[in-house]
Amino acid sequence: MQISGKTVVSFHYVLSNREGEQLETSRGGDPTRYLHGANNIIRGLEAKLYGHRAGDTLRVELAPEQAYGLRQSSLQHRVPIKHLIFQGKLRAGMVVQLNTDQGRRSVTVSKAGRHSADIDANHPLAGQHLSFDIEITQVRAASEEEFAHGHAHGVGGHQH
Repeated sequence: MQISGKTVVSFHYVLSNREGEQLETSRGGDPTRYLHGANNIIRGLEAKLYGHRAGDTLRVELAPEQAYGLRQSSLQHRVPIKHLIFQGKLRAGMVVQLNTDQGRRSVTVSKAGRHSADIDANHPLAGQHLSFDIEITQVRAASEEEFAHGHAHGVGGHQH
């Protein structure tokens, strides 16, 4: 079965940056599982997987625009510390939760002060060229429930 709309895809990956540094991997754990066409993974990667089958291995190179986008200076702010949720001492490099009008959002602390902090709401991989080494382990038809919910169920997917 080929990857297309209404299929559930399981795959292992190794993610690297342009310099070849490994950033993360699914190896050593369960494969990632997603419902194709439901925007459950980054669009550039999903587009490159279309038409492939279980057993295929491929390298997918993505420019920032195809992955997590370009870095946006408009997503960097100074906020009062009282709006941040964290444990311990606030330090640069920490990923914390920011309370917003739309709920909590993960942000990275750029600089921590006594009463305020400079934060960056860009995705940590924004602005980077990325390379995924993919091994597709399974492709199957999505169940009606998965399709209705908009995501894959089971190990490596969403658990209810």
